Amino acid sequence: MGRSRTRRDVFRLAGYSAAGLALAGCGVQGQKAAPPKADAVKDFWSAQTKNGKVVFANWPEYMPGDKGPLERFKKDTGIAYEYKEVIQENADFFGKADPVLRAGQSLGYDIVVMTNGVQLQHMLQLGYAVPLDHTRLPNFQANAGQKFKERSYDPGNKYTIPYASGVTGIAYNTDHVKEKITSIEALFDPRYKGRIGMMNDAQEIGNFGMFAVGVDPEKSTEADWKKAGEKLKAQRDAGLVRKYYDQGYIDAVAKGDVWVTMAWSGDVFQRQLAGEPVAFVVPEEGGTIWTDNMLIPKGAANPLDALMLMDYLYQPAVAAELDEFIQFVTPVPAVQDLFREQAKTAGAKEKKALDAMIDSPLMFPSEADYAKLRTYTTLTNEQEQVFNPIFQSITQA
Repeated sequence: MGRSRTRRDVFRLAGYSAAGLALAGCGVQGQKAAPPKADAVKDFWSAQTKNGKVVFANWPEYMPGDKGPLERFKKDTGIAYEYKEVIQENADFFGKADPVLRAGQSLGYDIVVMTNGVQLQHMLQLGYAVPLDHTRLPNFQANAGQKFKERSYDPGNKYTIPYASGVTGIAYNTDHVKEKITSIEALFDPRYKGRIGMMNDAQEIGNFGMFAVGVDPEKSTEADWKKAGEKLKAQRDAGLVRKYYDQGYIDAVAKGDVWVTMAWSGDVFQRQLAGEPVAFVVPEEGGTIWTDNMLIPKGAANPLDALMLMDYLYQPAVAAELDEFIQFVTPVPAVQDLFREQAKTAGAKEKKALDAMIDSPLMFPSEADYAKLRTYTTLTNEQEQVFNPIFQSITQA
């Protein structure tokens, strides 16, 4: 279970790298792909055969070191695998993939994992992802939680199915903050002046600005973005924010450099397991649920083998093994009950860790939490040119 770092120790979204800044500032040019016709999708999949190999591109620290789930897949199906930890950041990955896919060439991967956001939206809009055949995804249909079949960025899971999810909420240091935080207004509270952390990402901070002004990001307009931007600008100009963070916020809140901060659930859970004084809450106004999604890129050499592996990972026992290592939100709710069964016969140390996971809303959010969670705003190329400058002007000033 122990890992030297979490999956979120690497940057996720546009805004941190040169490639990310370029993409965020300029948008992505290209002909938007027409929606696939049902007959074309059926014809494509009917022509596919099992080739006995799959190449899986993923993020670091997102698969147990012994590759147990992949080894079992190989044993059960006869399909060999190559597993490559080549995705370090969405914008960089898309920046390299775009010219290759635009030229009609293969990336050399059969499955890639991307976080919902602007780069994934470009992959779908430009026709870079293969439409999935859901008749070949029985485990997904049977075992995926309903919340993971209702994604605004990919209605009907036409192109993607979730690998793992996490929540952006509020973390606070319980040594310094004695009251129980429930509202997003804690991030705007003058009592914490100079001790507040915000994220250095346009989509993350944009969502929280919208929650703070009572707007659902998934239904937001340009006027809403501007209103949220003004709220966040006033927060900055009042000197409330100590720093706009990438991953560094988790050390800052654990040490007490900041007392209240935007935070990713998985990071906080790791610190809680270590006994550090950090609490996490989904504010009553709303929080963000982000999802890392599996997709098959256009030109993949082994699409049927890829689809078989994607579905295989939705078997509850396999999903449980993944989640015990990853420690984020699994798309397979039955994992929680499997952990309960494992805990009954586990040794003291393993039982303690399993019990912590079973009881944690950071891994298994409640229905009340899910009701407050929203994804990022879905943006066209033209909308990006408005959205990004509003929020980048706050964090980069």
